[in-house]
Amino acid sequence: MSRCCALMAVMAVAVVLAAPSVAQGAGEAPGGGVYTLPGSPQDTAPRSGPGLSSSWPGVGPATAADLLGLPGPTDRVTRVKDIARIQSVRGNQLLGYGLVVGLAGTGDGQQTGFPVASLKSMLEKYGITLAQGNIRVDNIAAVMVTADLPAFAKPGDRIDVTIASIGDADSLQGGVLLQTQLQGADAETYAVAQGELSIGGYNAQGGGGAGVTKNHPTVGMIPNGAIVEQEVPTTIAEGNNVFVTLFEADFTTASRVAQAINEELPELRAAAIDAETIKISAPSVSQYTVVDIIAKVENVRVSPDNRARIIINERTGTIVMGGDVRVMPGAISHGSLRVEVRPRPVVVQPPPLSNGQTVVVPGGDVTATETGGPLQPIGGSTIDDVIASLNALGAQTRDMIAILQAMKAAGLILADVEIR
Repeated sequence: MSRCCALMAVMAVAVVLAAPSVAQGAGEAPGGGVYTLPGSPQDTAPRSGPGLSSSWPGVGPATAADLLGLPGPTDRVTRVKDIARIQSVRGNQLLGYGLVVGLAGTGDGQQTGFPVASLKSMLEKYGITLAQGNIRVDNIAAVMVTADLPAFAKPGDRIDVTIASIGDADSLQGGVLLQTQLQGADAETYAVAQGELSIGGYNAQGGGGAGVTKNHPTVGMIPNGAIVEQEVPTTIAEGNNVFVTLFEADFTTASRVAQAINEELPELRAAAIDAETIKISAPSVSQYTVVDIIAKVENVRVSPDNRARIIINERTGTIVMGGDVRVMPGAISHGSLRVEVRPRPVVVQPPPLSNGQTVVVPGGDVTATETGGPLQPIGGSTIDDVIASLNALGAQTRDMIAILQAMKAAGLILADVEIR
């Protein structure tokens, strides 16, 4: 009785909260909801359509699901910019070869010839000529320098660089990267890197070969360590057309994005070309620039659709399941086989007064233990049922991986299972 009264009270509150919004002239949607365009309170025209929500978060009437804290359809509404990008806007990878100096005896050894050859070539630029055999240093290291040049980066902008040893250096701690040119795939120089390394770890060695290492001391980075010297031209539109590419290809999401743009921005024409690309056409004469059009498109709200997937990483024993995973009714039983090998060497003595020698004959005991699990039914259709059933079997992570693979093969899991 108390639950019924509470539910009626919640429904009454929802009606009371919704009534003022209608009275304010926000516009009643065909489904009885109230539509208010975020950022434009003056727009009260009723709209609806696939990919659009009849009540935006924080705007419009409250529902019983909102009051009870239950997930509603608006929980999955997001902006286009969060699930897609402009097709021609992309970064570029840069690569360079350089020297790190100032190491405390942890640099490349003499058997690594190219660091010394690089140092000799650099010294010759400053008028210092030495025979390569006379250069014996252990405080330099040859490294490769990598960086990502973002789109629209201008000369003078700074970007982060990553440095990795390519020789036999023990650590790059305390080192300084000398000026290094970073080139693109076209062999053109787009940035120059230099500065002190930050490795976030250390490598300490003691007497008798003892030592301790934290993190990875032969890889470091320099925040804002490279200066952009050349801009990469970027074209954001092809004539009157702008192409939007989804981060994850999906036909349903692509169709919803196109319909949402047409609904919210009627001056544009959007169409899904394939599962990943949406073509947006603007009129030849428009009061908006290309940047204005892209800004409006990026802020269109849409409800994306995702495939149900289970990701399994056998190397780390990690299992990630999406909330959309569904299972068919069935039953599972899992047993484990444990094989234990214990080495037990046998010492064989030669007979008395013989010239034989005492030998050790390898041997061992091998035991196998198999434990069987009960047949556990799966009576539901959600991922919670799978988790509950696996926990009831007492399955460990490695066992769960085998069980999920077998369930997929049996057709019990309605999702993609990806093994990485």
